[in-house]
Amino acid sequence: MSKRFNAIRLRFTSWTVGRQGRDPAAPRRRRSRRAVAPLATVSVLVAGTALTGCGQQRDGDVYTVLNSSTDDSYHRWDAQAMARCSKQLGVTIEQQSVPAAQVMTKALRMASSKSLPDIVQFDASEMPTFAEAGGLVDLRTLGLGTDDIPQGIVNFGSYKGTYYGAARSVNTLALFYNKDILAQAGLKVPATWDELRETARKLTHGKRYGLALSAGGAEDGVFQFTPFMWSNGGDERQLDGPRVVEALDFWKSLLKDGSLSKSTVSWTQADVNDQFMAGNAAMMINGPWQVETLNTKKSLHWGIARIPVPKTGDKSVGPLGGAVLTVPNTGDRAREKTAGRIVACLAGQKEQLTYALNSWMVPADEKAAAVWRERVPELDALADQVAAARSRTAEVGAGWSSVSLALQSAFQSALTGESSKAALTRAQQRATSGN
Repeated sequence: MSKRFNAIRLRFTSWTVGRQGRDPAAPRRRRSRRAVAPLATVSVLVAGTALTGCGQQRDGDVYTVLNSSTDDSYHRWDAQAMARCSKQLGVTIEQQSVPAAQVMTKALRMASSKSLPDIVQFDASEMPTFAEAGGLVDLRTLGLGTDDIPQGIVNFGSYKGTYYGAARSVNTLALFYNKDILAQAGLKVPATWDELRETARKLTHGKRYGLALSAGGAEDGVFQFTPFMWSNGGDERQLDGPRVVEALDFWKSLLKDGSLSKSTVSWTQADVNDQFMAGNAAMMINGPWQVETLNTKKSLHWGIARIPVPKTGDKSVGPLGGAVLTVPNTGDRAREKTAGRIVACLAGQKEQLTYALNSWMVPADEKAAAVWRERVPELDALADQVAAARSRTAEVGAGWSSVSLALQSAFQSALTGESSKAALTRAQQRATSGN
């Protein structure tokens, strides 16, 4: 392994060791998040090191998928999907599952030993780093099309205009609310920031807060801040811009009102869900990975809506979360072609719908999503939110991890006393320097 590769791995490891929280794209039980995997710090990945995987002899009819499906249910669902595609394509497909935070490091290690799997399922925020190093194959050259996929989701799996990752399902955030609490208070579901602030203030009573969200020093908090930043016209390329400052000031106003718990600065999205289920919050910002757990409490009557926007008429723009199936550049074109067929099967309309119905996520394909809406009408608002959602790496690519780390620090400072402007000015400086 080259010294350059070792140095890059050390930089990557220093980022991941400091990460806490859950993946916005993962199910609640999966405590190690597939989260916004870092990757700006590794943007130069192994530019000088071959990312080929043909150094070891392979079984000609066995194809390996590296993923993070360590959760029993997800591992079973993936195994069943792979069995169906194996039968359809006449090959054997095996999955190798590691914890979410280890997928990138595992892939880097396998690249260095020229033993890459045929397919890697990356968190979409991690994929750009591997692509930047020349480690992935353009899926369009393998016959995969994007005609029925919304442009935002195509961008989700792309880097610099090249389509490297096929999503089976995606997710985003929405406003979850306790129907009984709002009805008893005679309040409607808020649609604007002013309405959200007023409703949250009125619903705050005793030990119950009007709203719960994650503003912790991890990717969970950044994932939850993006709908407020983007819907207000803010831009991750200018963290100290007035629109971003306004969004953080809005969060601060909720805290000042007492509508948010002071503990919000340390809560993960799983913690937020726990508070909502316990009746300690009347509303919460969260995602569909919590639905399975929410449904275990039969006395809890919940609904979802789009995340409120600054003013009537604005578009609610949230972040896309989830993973994408990629084909590593192994140098074996025949195997890459077959790997592409496997990706096409796993990401086909039928398999997308099955996977989405199991996981409560939204199919990436528009036709599959239309059927999904009919099957789970209670989550229809989530599909609307997904349709307008965008990728976190769309503007800054592999530089997202530097932006994320900078924002995490800014939240902690601004929500504990510092001005939003000062905290975000420092965040912009940090993001620009990449430190």
